Amino acid sequence: MPNPKRRHSKARTAKRRTHDALKPMSLGRCPHCHEAKVPHRICPHCGYYRGRQVRDVKEV
Repeated sequence: MPNPKRRHSKARTAKRRTHDALKPMSLGRCPHCHEAKVPHRICPHCGYYRGRQVRDVKEV
């Protein structure tokens, strides 16, 4: 297996790692209850997905 002949500099390593940061999750509005939710997922507040109730949600 080939091995690196010289170590990579700190600047070169940092340039590679600039893209490793996590991006914030994008949120949309639930058309049924208007709460924030992740796109293409069941709404955790009302249990609706694509206009129909998929899961029962306990009232707290």
